[in-house]
Amino acid sequence: MHPAVTPKEANSCRAAAHRVDTAALLAIAAAMVILHVTTNGRYGFHRDELQVLSDAIHPSWGYVAVPPLTPFLERIGMALFGVSLVGLRIFAVLAQAAIIVVSGLMARELGGQCLAQIATAVAVALSPLPIFGGTEFQYTSFDFLWWVLLAYFVIRLLKSENPRWWLAIGAVIGVGLLTKYSILFFIAGLLGGMVLTHPRRYFLSAWFWAGAAIAVFIFLPNLLWQVHHGFVSYHFLQHIHARDIAEGRAKGFLREQFTLCANVFAIPMWIAGLVFYLRDGRYRLLGWMYLISLALFVIGKGRFYYEAPAYPMLLAMGAVAGERRLGVLPRWARTTVANVYFAGAVVCGAFICTVLVPLASSGPLKQFALSRSYDLREEIGWNQLVRTVAQIRDSLSPEQQAHLAVATGNYGEYGAIEILGPAYHLPPPIGTTNTEWYWGYPAPPPTTIILLGNSRKRADEIFTGCRLAGHNGNSEGVKNDESQYAPDIFVCGPPRLPWPVLWKKYQSFG
Repeated sequence: MHPAVTPKEANSCRAAAHRVDTAALLAIAAAMVILHVTTNGRYGFHRDELQVLSDAIHPSWGYVAVPPLTPFLERIGMALFGVSLVGLRIFAVLAQAAIIVVSGLMARELGGQCLAQIATAVAVALSPLPIFGGTEFQYTSFDFLWWVLLAYFVIRLLKSENPRWWLAIGAVIGVGLLTKYSILFFIAGLLGGMVLTHPRRYFLSAWFWAGAAIAVFIFLPNLLWQVHHGFVSYHFLQHIHARDIAEGRAKGFLREQFTLCANVFAIPMWIAGLVFYLRDGRYRLLGWMYLISLALFVIGKGRFYYEAPAYPMLLAMGAVAGERRLGVLPRWARTTVANVYFAGAVVCGAFICTVLVPLASSGPLKQFALSRSYDLREEIGWNQLVRTVAQIRDSLSPEQQAHLAVATGNYGEYGAIEILGPAYHLPPPIGTTNTEWYWGYPAPPPTTIILLGNSRKRADEIFTGCRLAGHNGNSEGVKNDESQYAPDIFVCGPPRLPWPVLWKKYQSFG
């Protein structure tokens, strides 16, 4: 007869198993890091990245289009790596790696063994939004991480019933609000779910209110910035939301929860996760967090990816439930089901990568990606634009060059001139889109303008003596916003209105 296993030995065995499981999660995350690091330098910056970088060199507690955390991280990135695609995207890549690992840890906390943890990590790693999040640095890349951490900390709270977890929850909410305001919908799901389930008792806990105080304290600088600027980001979001609805970008929200928010082969897994959350008295709160935030996005006509960060917690519970069901099957059946799942998830993930990741710098694979990904097309042509502007500048007389400004029509052009222009000794740009408007124009005001992103009619409406001087396109013939809409570049004289009047009139959002 074997001697009884002591508690110490049992704990040692569990710790060893956890180390093996954690190593597996880290290996999956590392594979995705390698994928992105080896491919992220192949095209160019995305227009949204250029806006973040231009924000980054103007330190502030707030910006019109984004809260301050993402520009702050990219300011650190520029200090470390300079204007490097791979370097500046590394924080976003690491954020996706953390999402993969934390998702697997959620499965562990819910009682999952190695299979459930790996199944969760693979499903998350090979889902569209985490894959896309590693190809560019945008606030969505980091916002996704805070949603996942919030769900993880809630699971730890519910499992341990230790109210001190509210401090961690409050901290991640505060950081989330400094990243993307849409986390408010997940917060609403958390609070609404508390009302509907037994954790409502925490409303009377000092730890809950301490966590709330931490969230407010972290978010306070940006809140004060918004107050000082008349809540301009709210007006910006109203404008963008109206545009999205008018252009049909909010259509298909529910359909795309199934096709784009998670790996398609894992749909049964996240549906099972939702069902098992709602059936579980301890963890029912997480089911309501998903349903309430989903309902609010449906009512508010949000875009499909706003809800995507909620799916890792569903996948984690679904993987745990699946692992338990497999436990009653014969070994050959368990092996068959697991192999089919992993093969299907990998095939779906591979297809997603061909669409979203710049796997090739030329050839059919690149053309396939560019034909299907709007975002990859938006990475093409920025260096050529800046080079063209420099050539136009060089064609001007010394007197014109001495009083020159480059005026831009959108934030991508502004960021391209500001970030890539110094290599060509171009002057800082001026623009009226989003936070650019607050940065103003130089003193004394310029008298010669190289104007981008405007039609001939609008150029003549704003400035005097405009002439066509060049075109903004790209040598690859890729059709994107820059090559299709207002590609003409003009050289103009002074504005028709005094500069202060002009600036007040043309503030814009985009």
